[in-house]
Amino acid sequence: MRLSQFFISTLKEAPNEAELPSHKLMLRAGYIKRLASGLYTWMPLGLRVLRKVEAVVREEMNKSGGIELLMPAVQPAELWEETGRWAVFGPQMLKIKDRHDNPFCFGPTHEEVITDVARREIRSYRQLPVNFYQIQTKFRDEVRPRFGVMRAREFVMKDSYSFHADFTSLEQTYRVMYETYSRVFTRLGLQFRAVAADTGAIGGSGSHEFHVLADSGEDALAFCPTSEYAANVELAEAVAPKTPRAAATQELQKVITPGQKSIEEVAAFFNTTADKVLKAIAVMDAENQFALLLLRGDHQLNEIKAAKVLGGEFRFASDDEIQRHIGCRAGYIGPVKAAVRVLADRSAAAMSDFICGANEDGFHYAGANFGRDIALDEANVHDLRNVVSGDASPDGMGHLELCRGIEVGHIFQLRTKYSEALSATFLDENGKSQVMEMGCYGIGVSRIVGAAIEQNFDERGITLPAQMAPFQLAICPIGWKKSEAVRAAAEALYAELSAAGYDVLLDDRDERPGVMFADMELIGVPHRITLGDRGLKDGKVEYQGRRDSEKQEVALADVAALVRQVLAA
Repeated sequence: MRLSQFFISTLKEAPNEAELPSHKLMLRAGYIKRLASGLYTWMPLGLRVLRKVEAVVREEMNKSGGIELLMPAVQPAELWEETGRWAVFGPQMLKIKDRHDNPFCFGPTHEEVITDVARREIRSYRQLPVNFYQIQTKFRDEVRPRFGVMRAREFVMKDSYSFHADFTSLEQTYRVMYETYSRVFTRLGLQFRAVAADTGAIGGSGSHEFHVLADSGEDALAFCPTSEYAANVELAEAVAPKTPRAAATQELQKVITPGQKSIEEVAAFFNTTADKVLKAIAVMDAENQFALLLLRGDHQLNEIKAAKVLGGEFRFASDDEIQRHIGCRAGYIGPVKAAVRVLADRSAAAMSDFICGANEDGFHYAGANFGRDIALDEANVHDLRNVVSGDASPDGMGHLELCRGIEVGHIFQLRTKYSEALSATFLDENGKSQVMEMGCYGIGVSRIVGAAIEQNFDERGITLPAQMAPFQLAICPIGWKKSEAVRAAAEALYAELSAAGYDVLLDDRDERPGVMFADMELIGVPHRITLGDRGLKDGKVEYQGRRDSEKQEVALADVAALVRQVLAA
């Protein structure tokens, strides 16, 4: 591509609304332009990167046996009403009406549509298994779009859906898709980790997320360095302490603690640490019943785990509800003599001689103990907290460490959630009607671009791997208009490398070297060849890799061989 026939629009400074490095750099490099909140135009340079990601995804999906189709972006409400999700999906769904006042939505996902395809087209077990996929635009009305393409309202997604005669077949395809996703992210040159995850609103029995590792990631991940265990912190099990609860050694004492309400304030008042203080969290469960959740003071509640224990949904109790059920303000509540339902985290249940609220404003108990002062049935002890670094790994193979990641892929074993609701059945080998088993597998194609830049940038700009970069190689001629020798050598090299199949950008704008180099570094071209009169007199050009600190002289005759070598590496 000749730059004079292309279009780039680089900026020296990023707009003020940009927060993450990827957002700033994609705007500065002219990859994207903002249209409205969470809506971006993919400019020619960014689109080249996006299409390269799509190509890798498509190639690996085809290798794995996926069959590509394309479903409508606009979906009729009646399909979603059949599964019950029209009313419960939430405000992320953009609902619209046509001229006949019929309700539709701009698809946030396509489980309903693809299951409708399956129930109409699949009749026999002989047609199974099958795995359909598409690469298509989705829309989810994020409450707070941010971070550029990382959390946009409109985005490009690869979503695939498999249908099976039995669960064994589903498990086989699930493993194939796990391996396919691993190949995709490996080919794209990304540092990633697959982790066990919660199924969330999509539903189903099992799932894994694929995360690009980055300090800016929204998701916390737990992994064991000495084993294969890895999980999203939302799902990672906090195993029960191996050491049994110690016997009580202190008497229960009621202590005046005026104004001391937070864990930190209470711990400081008693000259102790947060792990010696019991945290009581007042909630209303799925049936709107009041309950107390008990955690060690240095631990944080895992709301997904709590929701499962509390019947699927819960909310934090209001000040009025706490006053009505406990008789005091938040900050002084505790389980001693509390006539309410009490659920304790495993680590909290192992505490002894601890400090807790006394259910009276301005007072706490010291020397509290389960059994003697607080009745706690084993059935009311659960895993309720987020894991922390140093916790025992659930597989018993070591201890957990934490890192942050950006979710770019998610695979689910849906089982029969949608096929039952939409009556997607087939006839088995005995002629009996059976409900299809389903799997669902998504990749955030446009999000991958942002996530990759979060891993690959420096103070000069983007440093994407060659597999994703907008161009593999830039030719920068110094004195394009002034020197016929430079122009001829650049043209010949451009023709040779292009004919060899390389994705080459020839900067024929006749700009100063500093401008050319700054643009090539900002937009993320991984390799650069510079030609000038002085070097050409000796048959030399300069090569510099995007991540190299120094340039090197190369014989013009050897450039093609060098390009093959560095791109192969």
